Amino acid sequence: MSGADEQDQSGSHAPLLASSRPSSDHDDNEHDESLASELEYSGGWFIWALTFSAGISGLLFGYDTGVISSTLVTIGSDLSGRTLTTLDKSLITSCTSLFALIASPFTGVLADKFGRRKVILGADLLFALGALVQAFTSQVWGMILGRSIVGLAVGSASAVTPLYISELAPSHARGRLVTILSLFITGGQVVAYIVGWLFSSTTGGWRWIVGIGAFPAFFQLAILALLPETPRWLVQAGFDAQAKTVLIKIYQDCPGHDKVVDRVLRNISGEIAQEASEMGLQEVSDMGLTKSRGTKPQWLHDTIQRGQQLLHGGNRRALIIAMMLQAVQQLCGFNSLMYFSATIFSSLSFSSPTLTSLSVAMTNFVFTLLAFVLIDKIGRRRILLYSIPVMVVALVVCAFSFSSVDNKWNSQPPSGRQDNHDSVSSVVPLAILFCLTVYTAAYALGLGNVPWQQSELFPLNVRSLGSGLATATNWGSNFIIGLTFLPMMEWISPSWTFALYAFVCVVGWVAVWAIYPEMSGLSLEEVKGLLADGWGVTESLQRRHLSQHI
Repeated sequence: MSGADEQDQSGSHAPLLASSRPSSDHDDNEHDESLASELEYSGGWFIWALTFSAGISGLLFGYDTGVISSTLVTIGSDLSGRTLTTLDKSLITSCTSLFALIASPFTGVLADKFGRRKVILGADLLFALGALVQAFTSQVWGMILGRSIVGLAVGSASAVTPLYISELAPSHARGRLVTILSLFITGGQVVAYIVGWLFSSTTGGWRWIVGIGAFPAFFQLAILALLPETPRWLVQAGFDAQAKTVLIKIYQDCPGHDKVVDRVLRNISGEIAQEASEMGLQEVSDMGLTKSRGTKPQWLHDTIQRGQQLLHGGNRRALIIAMMLQAVQQLCGFNSLMYFSATIFSSLSFSSPTLTSLSVAMTNFVFTLLAFVLIDKIGRRRILLYSIPVMVVALVVCAFSFSSVDNKWNSQPPSGRQDNHDSVSSVVPLAILFCLTVYTAAYALGLGNVPWQQSELFPLNVRSLGSGLATATNWGSNFIIGLTFLPMMEWISPSWTFALYAFVCVVGWVAVWAIYPEMSGLSLEEVKGLLADGWGVTESLQRRHLSQHI
């Protein structure tokens, strides 16, 4: 019953239920019972099947970000008849992030207009096309083109798939279900490293490494017909009957599911009606926009209105939090490991750089699995506040360990494995590997997962646009990391590069402590009220404390 108490304390939720408020003690008891059933429900087979089906996008996302590490050290001179330069590697790596950055905000608009499901379909087509272009190219520019197409796919999938899952998930299982997407991402990275290792000694094996990425895309295309659209988008588009059908399937294993479905449907409809009213008031007050409406397509007019709403009040606070988390997730330098771990371990004279990189990817997967178990129990905020300091310590120790190989890196930038075992103490590479493994474990527990819960921060009318902009922040930051990592390692040394990443983590920890409230256990409609008048940190902690002691 604690969830009911929490909702009663937040006056902002009254309008959502105003049209269906219980009128007797009997109805009130039934209302409380259906609410308790919903809050205790963690999802039946249907929602789990949907999540795993949609999660294939995460597998593609992870594979295509992880595969570049082994590809860079196995291409040799197969592209353009020459060995890849540092600039070639940086461009091949960063172009994926750049085009993901371009795709993300547009994806939010498309997801509102055409639905979440159709955008996932489009991403699958781009994944397959990009993988095939990479596999058959013989030029550096062809590899950059293929990676750019994959970037469009990754940007679309990373923005819409978490949104799709969060809008389907019951509130108390939402954290775990969205974390499944992170499991698929890290699992895709593990598969990428395994495939890279298997083909590392095969002539032209890198073509198989990148080309295999097309197969999961074709598989998801085949099963996409079984995936429904989200109830929230269906109601917003006017398909209430279809939305109810989907909700019935989602809550079919929940006790008293009929009442729960009706209640959830009323909440969604109430929120949409309230937001439509707010948009109407905004249109009346904004005479410039009203006068020019006749010259704009309806979708552009609606997008402009949503963009304006996103910059005010609780929506603005939600956007700041989401963009902050996504920026810290990338600027802490983690994806430099995904992109260049084989290059790093090659420079440290490991006999099998790709296989050594696999240990980091496996750590990422295992601790993401642990996050799946813990995230709804510990809470999003607390898991970040606990894990980020571990990342800082690991990065600082790693920076000190790298100090003994700074001169080696600067004098001989890695372009493949170098057989100079005597130049580096055998202890230093192992120390760096250990630090990077600890760093990866802490990252997987917190920053690797929590930012992708971003959809829960936004109300329905700006959810896809806000998620798209937050995801664009992720890929913009990722682009910076991919483009600058190797030059920074050469220009300012590995020690200062990793020290800079540690500083970013410190700044991120302070920001999380200051403005990120606890979202665990709240419905998507409840979060709106939490951010309405402030950051909601104190209120969210009090609410969680109360729910744990009732």
